[in-house]
Amino acid sequence: MVRTLLRVSLVGVLLFAASAATHAQSYASKPIRLIVPLAAGGAADIVARLLQAPLEKALGQPIIIENRPGASGTLGTEMVAKAAPDGHTLGISMATQTTVNPAVTTSMPYDTEKDLQPIVLVGKSPMLFLTNASVPAKTVSEFIALAKTNPEKFNYATPGAASQAHLVIAYWSSLAGINIQHVPYKGGGPAILSTVAGETQLTVISSLLAAPHIASGKLRALATGGLTRDPQFPDVPTMAELGYPDVEAVTWVGVYAPAGTPHEIVQKLNGEIARIIREPDIKAKLDQQGLILAGGPPEELGKLIAVEIKRWTGVARANKISVER
Repeated sequence: MVRTLLRVSLVGVLLFAASAATHAQSYASKPIRLIVPLAAGGAADIVARLLQAPLEKALGQPIIIENRPGASGTLGTEMVAKAAPDGHTLGISMATQTTVNPAVTTSMPYDTEKDLQPIVLVGKSPMLFLTNASVPAKTVSEFIALAKTNPEKFNYATPGAASQAHLVIAYWSSLAGINIQHVPYKGGGPAILSTVAGETQLTVISSLLAAPHIASGKLRALATGGLTRDPQFPDVPTMAELGYPDVEAVTWVGVYAPAGTPHEIVQKLNGEIARIIREPDIKAKLDQQGLILAGGPPEELGKLIAVEIKRWTGVARANKISVER
């Protein structure tokens, strides 16, 4: 009886191993769709196009990039979540689509943690707290003092209502005890330009978008939302250094697949993408995007998603921020 059970168990193990080997060897068997749930030209789209050629070479199949913007990235992400879990449909997006949207949207067509399989965290990009150079505040404490002495006269720009920047500033301003008005725009570009023009006094945006305006002297960086100082702006303190350890403003780019994608395919994709982003020419271009490279195991992205959904859900509820998409 014992020998029979052992024999059956051994057969099961061998069949599982054979199945795993088959998945790994047969993948990829047709062109791969890489869905970007945002318009062309943004950070996620740029990363997708940098990955395209070397990933085609590694997998032996064409990579077809599809930009499917709409509903703050929800439409394209839903397409990935509902695709066949065979590794031939992948998604690449920013933090908003997988963590912010679920926290602020009243009815989501997918569950990030149940319907998406993390592949790899490509990299993180700290966001900067910026003021118009005409604002007589060179530090966060000076800005807070000005806002307190001029209640309701200061406002801030974001890429849209219920965006990550909206959540970040709403949370920080409540901790700082100031009342500044929210002015939502349609995208990061218009938001930062409004602060450059002096229509708004404050914004939080990626260092990539901010760098030219800081260099021109039109914007002033008060702090970074990263856990460590931004290598591009080493003199700019973190919010944690300034007494706000829970105010973290970091966006990131991740690759994922539909839930249920075979483990062997997930591991293959993880290893190839992690290798590709460290190729010298690719790394140099990602550095230009302000990305601090990651490339760890799939579980690293999974843990990040879980932590951020919980964080942003708490912030959204505390500040009564929600949206219908």
